[in-house]
Formats: sequence, structure tokens, C-alpha cells
Amino acid sequence: MRDLLPREVELRDHATAEILDVYRRYGFRRIETPALENIRLLLASDGGENEKLIFKVLKRGAKLESASSGRDPELADLGLRFDLTVPLARYYADNHAQLPDPFKAIQIGPVWRAERPQKGRFRQFTQCDIDILGVGSEVAEIELILATCEAISALGLEHPRVRLNDRRILAGIAKSCGVETDRHGAFLVTLDKLDKIGRDGVERELRAGGFAEGTVVRLRALLWPADPSTPHASQATDSLERLRRELPSVEPFAESLRTIMRTVADEAGQRFDIAFDPTLVRGMGYYTGAIFEVAYAGYPSAIAGGGRYDRMIGKLLDRDVPACGFSIGFERVISILQEKNGVRVGDRHHVALLFEAKDSPADVFAMARRLRNEGQVVSVTLKKKNVAKQLDDLAAEGFDGYAIYQGGASAGVKPLVRRATRLDEKRHTEERQEDQS
Repeated sequence: MRDLLPREVELRDHATAEILDVYRRYGFRRIETPALENIRLLLASDGGENEKLIFKVLKRGAKLESASSGRDPELADLGLRFDLTVPLARYYADNHAQLPDPFKAIQIGPVWRAERPQKGRFRQFTQCDIDILGVGSEVAEIELILATCEAISALGLEHPRVRLNDRRILAGIAKSCGVETDRHGAFLVTLDKLDKIGRDGVERELRAGGFAEGTVVRLRALLWPADPSTPHASQATDSLERLRRELPSVEPFAESLRTIMRTVADEAGQRFDIAFDPTLVRGMGYYTGAIFEVAYAGYPSAIAGGGRYDRMIGKLLDRDVPACGFSIGFERVISILQEKNGVRVGDRHHVALLFEAKDSPADVFAMARRLRNEGQVVSVTLKKKNVAKQLDDLAAEGFDGYAIYQGGASAGVKPLVRRATRLDEKRHTEERQEDQS
């Protein structure tokens, strides 16, 4: 877990506002759920590996005494949420009578996982989800993909790429490869490592995991063309057509994916791409249909992911409710934005109004009000003896300009050149000279 400095929070607030603006234009409405959920709900959610990373909360008072004395075998009855999907299912089950049908929800908030401390892995981080409950057709997937890609593009991350698959197609592949139903999970976990270990690595790991050679041969025939140099887009199209021919049972699911891809591609124009990927798995066990991820050029991990989970709410409501969701990897997106040069938070100027201790507070704040009425963001700041250093410090903090109060006279705003910008330019010049040499 970590502290966030003001500039970081400003960037996060800006990103949140941009995302919310897009999602609300698509008709989604924001909700909030508690940080704590019933531990039994969290453990019964098919959350995959995340269930092992739950922060459990001990019972309190007499309940804790009963548990610690051995009369109650469970010490914990609550846990911190590890994602926003499981709480949404409980939220809908509890409040569905007061909610519209279909229900289109936005959730942005912190979640917790007991990860091992390492770079890029946080025990508390923000998730940013949209979900559509009550729509069983491809319309839900199409709208989620379009809204999410538009939100990502609004942040300045141009031309995202969507990968699409269906858990029912993956089940058909596993069955065709002779994998027993109770081993589908292990089979798919290995297939999911394709990006990291390659085709040869997947085949070696399948053999090492006790899968028959026939399974490996059949998988190769189903998914991978004979010519590895075939362009990726052609491979994706060929893979879907090959699966439709080889596995008649997946025909309706393949046709559903084709509908999604055609519609999204027509709406996307040249803004983003979408393609079928037969090796996309996603780890959550609660997915029941279409699954999808978004990749961004030059970044190794997906920056958004989601899918259909039609049976989760039924466990709580005694009737199935179709559900589909998409989550932006908020922390990953923020990391990319921080790495991009020239990212600016908003268009308003931030001005420091400098005054001296002898100046009238009433007059100083009246001057600040006049500047704010002109559209400036103004911070009233006591002037220091070393004004030059103070201006450099203000520039480093993100101020664009400054004004000095002068006994009621109109304070003209002067621009501030950020010291960090000058240092960055010097560093880039040195790097270019080194590259040329």
C-alpha cells in the first residue's frame, strides 16, 4: 500500500473524470459498495487465485471469544473485497427490486489483495468497472467494449487493441483434445501462458503436467496454422473458421463472437482494433461466455479485461440473471499516463498569488477572488525572501504562473517555466548525443 502525492492524485482525479464522462454518456450510473463483504460470499465466488489473497477480518467481542475458545470453528466472518464484481452481485441480489431492468452500473473504488510486495503489485489498488445486468444478448458485450475503448482513448491512449474469446469455445477445445472435465482448469491455465512461454513451452508444460501426446497434437491442429509467419489478423480469422469446422458444438458461440466483432469494428472505424484470440483464457472461474481484454502498444500486460458471468447472481437470488462486465486496469493506465511526456491535467491555469505579511488579508483575498473569476485556479501564498527559489519550487509543484500582490493594484499574471521541464530537455539532449555517438 502507498501514499499518493498531490500531482499523482490530480492525475487520478482527471482520469476518473474522463472515464466517468464517457460511461455516463453511454447510460451507466455510478454505485458504491462497502469495502467489507461476508467471507463466505467471497470464498464461494469462483474468484480463482484471488480467493487465496483475501484479507480476512477477525470477529469481534463475544463472537471472537467464542471462536478463539473453540466453540466456533471460524475466526473470521468478513473480508476485504478483492474485486468489484462479487460485491456487485450481492448488491443486485439485495437491491434488485429498486433497480431498473436492465441495470447499467459504474463502480470505481479500492480493492485489496494480500499480494507479495513487488514492483507493480499493490495490496490496495483502484478498480474501474462497468457492468450490464439483465441483458443476455451480444448487445451487452458490444456496448461494454465500445464504452471502454472510448474511455481509454479519451485518456490519450490511442488505438487500443481488443482480444476476444468465449469460455464455452475453450471448453469445446479442451473436450476435443481429450481433456477430462475435472482437468479443464489445469489445461486452460497452461494455454494461458502462451504469451510468456510460447507454443513450444505450452506443449512441454502440457506433457510435464501429465496430458497425453494426443492432446498436444490435437491442440496444435486446432489452434496454430502450419505457417507460423502468417499475419496475426489472418491467424485470428483462420482460427475461428477452423474451430467452426472442427467443433460443430461451438458454432453458435463462434457466430456470437462474429456478431460482436463485426458491430464493434463498424463502430470503431480506425480508432481501435478487435480480433478473436483462441488462447485468451482469463483466470476468473465465474466467467460463463464471452471474455475480452484490451492491450496497448508497447505495454506488456492487458490494460482492461472482462467477460460474461451469467450464473453468479443466480447463486444469491435463486434465479439466473444475465450479467457482463468490463474493468479498466486503473493502476496500469495511470502508470502509462505518468510515463507519457506532456500529459496535462485539465486546461485551467494554476496561479500562485504571493503576498507579504504586512499586506491586508481582506485585500489579498479580494484580489484572489478577482483572479478566480477570470477562470484561474489561485493559491494564496506568503512570499519568501528568496523569491527566485520560491518561483522554481512553485513551478516544480505544477503552477503555471504567479502574481505578486501590490497594494491593491491589478496583479498581472506572469508565466512560470518549470525547472523539471528544463532538466528533462537537457537530459533528452544528452541521450540523443549518446545515441548518435
